[in-house]
Amino acid sequence: MRAPVRVGLLGCGNVGSALARLVDEHADLITARAGVGIEITRVAVRDLSKARDVKVPSDRFTDDAASLVRDPDIDVVVETMGGVDPARALITDALRAGKPVITANKELIARHGPELFTTAAEAGVDLLFEASVAGGIPLMRPLRESLAGDRIHRVMGIVNGTTNFILTRMSEDRMSFVDALAEAQRLGYAEPDPTADVEGADAASKAAIIATIAFGARVAVDGVYREGIAGITEDDIDSAASLGYAVKLLAVAEELDGGISVRVHPAMIPVHHPLASVRDAFNAVFIEGEAVGELMLYGRGAGGGPTATALSGDLIDAVKNLVSGAKGATIGELVDRPMLEIAETESQFYLLMEVADQPGVLAAIASEFGEHGVSIKSMEQRGMPQSSDPEGGVRVSRSASERAKGSDDDARLVFVTHRARESALSATLDSLRSVDSVHRVGSVLRVLGDED
Repeated sequence: MRAPVRVGLLGCGNVGSALARLVDEHADLITARAGVGIEITRVAVRDLSKARDVKVPSDRFTDDAASLVRDPDIDVVVETMGGVDPARALITDALRAGKPVITANKELIARHGPELFTTAAEAGVDLLFEASVAGGIPLMRPLRESLAGDRIHRVMGIVNGTTNFILTRMSEDRMSFVDALAEAQRLGYAEPDPTADVEGADAASKAAIIATIAFGARVAVDGVYREGIAGITEDDIDSAASLGYAVKLLAVAEELDGGISVRVHPAMIPVHHPLASVRDAFNAVFIEGEAVGELMLYGRGAGGGPTATALSGDLIDAVKNLVSGAKGATIGELVDRPMLEIAETESQFYLLMEVADQPGVLAAIASEFGEHGVSIKSMEQRGMPQSSDPEGGVRVSRSASERAKGSDDDARLVFVTHRARESALSATLDSLRSVDSVHRVGSVLRVLGDED
């Protein structure tokens, strides 16, 4: 019987400790599937004094991560420490030493994936990163292997559980963004500093990785357009529902006009679209391929258990390949392809405007749309929302400058356009803001799924 494969674990936080427990509790299953035993031999951590709920002897812990990577008794390295540095150098050193690496580090792969893929290829060892996107949902392997022979046209998904939880609470419980975020933090779905989630940075890193694998191209995370959800209001949620849509933060990677568009932004999608029913902190990714058609992968996109499951799957693959002297599916040679600016993309749009409730206003607005080649699909007029004044009257919730321009006879117009180029919509908005009868251009959201 071959001696167990010795694993060095970089990091033993929520994900690293979950992997250590899984390797211990599923030892027989893992051995049967890998064809050899797997043993966590050393663990690198920042604080040796911290108690950890893992069945790893204390003498296997070290605070010298570099020595773990250099250790000739370590066969495979698993990185769960996160961040770019020192993870980048440690992974590079491990690969150059001929050691397969498994990582859950989305930020590192999004920023430095191509160079690490090249290093792994030159060393002839595996670099596997299933856990870097969508937690326990199998996504990287299907894109790299199962769909490798198909032409992927678009990948669109909910890849951040925190924002999906917030939008679910706003939709189902009529919470404000602030209250829904507080609830997410109380339940542990959002960090004390939620910036990376609510501003779309986390989803942008994942979108860059998805696009790289789906299209075989070098996609830098800095080239991913992103908008967050902090500007989404209860009115937006209500308007979307009345029109038959749900609001989601979407990561979109697609081929367009010979280039690639990769972006993250809130969007309205039809309630009958599979992504519209994804609730709470769950993730889902919708794939459109030329031959395969439409696929959706759904599950828990974060958390120690789901992420450790993805890591363990990669670990088993890497161990099998190491023992047999083989190597798993490679990324292939990445190519440079044009990255389209957001202004070059097309979608439908939802717009909410506050206007003077008087004759001729709609004609003036429609003229501005037509001037810039944006076609209106539908329009609804609604009364202004009102709230009680402490002295018993009613007041419209607007800023002082908006009240000065407008009047108590304002109305709301809600438009949904046909597909239009983003640059044309931006020009339309600029023109509308100069129309005297348009007192405020409020929310503007992209609409995906109807005419795509």
